[in-house]
This record gives sequence, structure tokens and C-alpha cells, in this order.
Amino acid sequence: MAAVIVALEGLVALGLGVYAAVGTVLGGASDLTAALAEAAFGVLIGAGLLWVAWGGLLAGQRWGRAPGVVAQIFLLPVAVTLIQSDQPALGIPLIAVALAGLGMLLAPPTTHAFFGDDA
Repeated sequence: MAAVIVALEGLVALGLGVYAAVGTVLGGASDLTAALAEAAFGVLIGAGLLWVAWGGLLAGQRWGRAPGVVAQIFLLPVAVTLIQSDQPALGIPLIAVALAGLGMLLAPPTTHAFFGDDA
């Protein structure tokens, strides 16, 4: 289930990156450099999260858990910032998803699945 959450986060980031790129190409950006950087960042983060989800977590690779946990931790301040910016409809679900992802990635069954009796 953790792989599904990380994959969905990756798809959202990828979609937002593509959306920013299309908006930039259509002339909707006031600062071209910043808009292109934002688009590239979204696409790269999205692709990276999808790689972590499918290449790491679903494949049962130990390395997949660490970047998954880091991604969830990075989402928490983003969610708090959204709430403080009067956008609780975005921030509260993001906190819920990040905490669910953290809980699943750090749960004892997940630890046992990745590390066996060594953990």
C-alpha cells in the first residue's frame, strides 16, 4: 500500500510539472526561467517517486524505503504552509496522505518485509 501512495504522489508531481510546462509554452509565465525550473522540478520529482514506488517498493528493494520516507517528511512542511496560506482544502489531505505514507513505510510488517529478521 505504501508503494501506491508514493506512486500517486509521483503522478501528481508529474502532472503538475507537465501542467506548468504547458502553461509556460502557452505563454502564461511571467518569469520564463522560474516557470521552466518549476516544470522541470515537478517532472523530475514525479518520475523519481514513480521509480521509487515501482522500482523500489513494489519490487521489494530495501533502498526504496528511504527515499519514500524522505518524500513523506518533505510533504509535511509543504502541507503546513498550504494550511497557513488559507488553503486547508489542499493542506489537510496532504498531511493525511504523508502521515499514512510514513505509517505504512515505517510499520513493523514493512520493516520485516524489507529487512527480515535482521531488523
